Amino acid sequence: MKHLQPFDTIQTLDPIQDHCQICRLSVGYEFAWETTRALEYALLRTFCAPSVSRLLQQTQEFTHRPQKRYDDTGFIVTKILQWGYDTPEGATAIDRMNRMHRRFAIANEDFLYVLSTFIYEPIRWNARFGWRPYCETEKLALYYFWRAVGERMGIQSIPETYEAFERYNCNYEAQHLRYSEANQHIGDAVLQMMTNWFPRWTRSLVKSNTYALLDDAMLNALGWPQPTPRQRQRVVWAMKTRQRLVRRLWPRRRDSFTDYYQRLRSYPNGADWQNIGPPGQLSALNQTQPMKGATQGGSRCPFHRLMQITQHSS
Repeated sequence: MKHLQPFDTIQTLDPIQDHCQICRLSVGYEFAWETTRALEYALLRTFCAPSVSRLLQQTQEFTHRPQKRYDDTGFIVTKILQWGYDTPEGATAIDRMNRMHRRFAIANEDFLYVLSTFIYEPIRWNARFGWRPYCETEKLALYYFWRAVGERMGIQSIPETYEAFERYNCNYEAQHLRYSEANQHIGDAVLQMMTNWFPRWTRSLVKSNTYALLDDAMLNALGWPQPTPRQRQRVVWAMKTRQRLVRRLWPRRRDSFTDYYQRLRSYPNGADWQNIGPPGQLSALNQTQPMKGATQGGSRCPFHRLMQITQHSS
């Protein structure tokens, strides 16, 4: 019997019933690097809304401990994508995230916008730079997956269709993305964190390349300089070259999730739930046991089915 490749498996699945499996295969096998870059882009994009950046400035996590805040977010999101939202692991991740958010007065419209970036920014990134674009099944699966996560976060009025949520995303940006000092303050701190990942002699190039990847609306909202046309062309050429090279590689045979956890800079010895969250909140977060087991109604992405899909994809 022929073993199915991840994309072959994805095409046999239903985006409504099987969205957990589809997202796990898509992120874990097909688009590991692309998803990380797209969500970094999405992170910067959310800083372009003053209501979001003001709250982040208030918490001071991105200014005082940007790497830990980045790694904690990545750890939680990766757990949800790897295991699904109704498994014990995924439910624990959502519970931790909800309790971290609970002490802040976050507007529902901002919650909705941030949630929407998890769907549409990876899709837009792949349309530009992915080794292939998302297929329609993957696009719908992303919508149904993050919609279900949003419901478990208590987010209200999530649009009922993929198209309606995309309109919300675009309308929110047209109304809310504008310059503020808080935007620039948070954006500068996170950009400095990202440039510190690279050797000192390359950091100015990394910064200019980052500017060249962003659209004018983001640059204006963050108070960042406009790149030259030549800089934009250079970055696009590099990304398109990578795109062509990756298309020639063999499909990934092992999922990327384990490798991701090993790359968390804040946790060289490994992360666990006791350390995830702002240091000042950890005692309170760890006093309450994270929720165990699936949420009411049963899991639509049970562990054994995930493992069966993975085995067929290997």
